[in-house]
Amino acid sequence: MLARLWQTEAGEKLRPAVLLCQLPPFGDWLACGISTQLHQRVAGFDEMVGAKDADYTRSGLLAPSIIRLGYLAVLPASRLLGSIGSIAPARYLKLRQRLSDHLKPPATP
Repeated sequence: MLARLWQTEAGEKLRPAVLLCQLPPFGDWLACGISTQLHQRVAGFDEMVGAKDADYTRSGLLAPSIIRLGYLAVLPASRLLGSIGSIAPARYLKLRQRLSDHLKPPATP
């Protein structure tokens, strides 16, 4: 998906994003941004999409990229500008699970 995402130093910028889920009550989307700045990858949290991955071609990405779970936005449908491709269902589920796991409180001994 292409969407207008906020970047602190650049204001709004057109970026690829993954739509994680639709939120009540207005149907806005929770999205995470995608970046080609591979050095910003958070190991074990962000998801790398590279040319050797089975879903790379259908993702619509033009270069190896990271799906940054720490780069979240809530977007109304009007800020979604169209699909560029898709990721594998297993990758999508892995992203949602990682974010869900991160949001859970730590276990107490």
